[in-house]
Amino acid sequence: MKLLRVGPVGQERPVVMDGAGNLRDIGEPEIDGAFLASGGVARVRDALERDALPVVDAEGLRIGAPIARPGKIVCIGLNYSDHAAESGQDVPAEPVVFMKAANTMVGPYDEVLVPRGSVKTDWEVELAIVIGQEARYLGSREEALGVIAGYAISNDVSEREFQLERGGQWDKGKSCETFNPLGPWLVTADEVADPQSLALRLWVNGEARQDGDTKNMIFDVAEIVRYLSQFMVLEPGDVINTGTPAGVAMGMPGQPYLRAGDVMELEIAGLGRQRQTVGQA
Repeated sequence: MKLLRVGPVGQERPVVMDGAGNLRDIGEPEIDGAFLASGGVARVRDALERDALPVVDAEGLRIGAPIARPGKIVCIGLNYSDHAAESGQDVPAEPVVFMKAANTMVGPYDEVLVPRGSVKTDWEVELAIVIGQEARYLGSREEALGVIAGYAISNDVSEREFQLERGGQWDKGKSCETFNPLGPWLVTADEVADPQSLALRLWVNGEARQDGDTKNMIFDVAEIVRYLSQFMVLEPGDVINTGTPAGVAMGMPGQPYLRAGDVMELEIAGLGRQRQTVGQA
């Protein structure tokens, strides 16, 4: 099932896409942690199967991020060996964990802003996990997979100078406004047969930059969720960015970082496609 939110910023309307591609009002106030924790996915699926949801005329409406107000965005760094190599880093023995401000999240077609003073704004196509149940100290991979509500495309936009050359933690190079386009859909976990077999790609100005597959993750989806639950409570609506394959600007000859006017396009098999134009803060 594909859940999404449409409408102006701050006035998004939660909808579901039916088998014919029509958008239908889900009859819920929001797609957020409360919706996921209270069995909202099952309610919507039941109503959709009964043809009880009215069709929404979404012509011309903006598509927002499919989740409202995540409690936190947790990110995994250096999770593909080819990306670790292009970054000049060793393959990590344990997941590299950092946080991203929750208010970085924007819609999949919204503008991405190069921050003031930035000289190294970069792209990263990633598989995002959305948590559906509270989780702490998970004991197995099966338990970890059981708390996942679904998956989405994430662009973990990064400012490399802020991240790596200005001291301290990575967070300040990851938390600039608009630095986490998400969507277009939240695809429920039951519709993703194998999260470790998804092709992911990114283009800048029509030129292919990233071409990877989630099968090449160092730490897979189940292990990421299990591992994180040992250190923090995962809550419904939390988003986890699982890392990016090789092909970022930082690792390319000439380091062609993003500038105003550039266009990024991203896709993950079965999860849709994003497109962002780059602007200046």
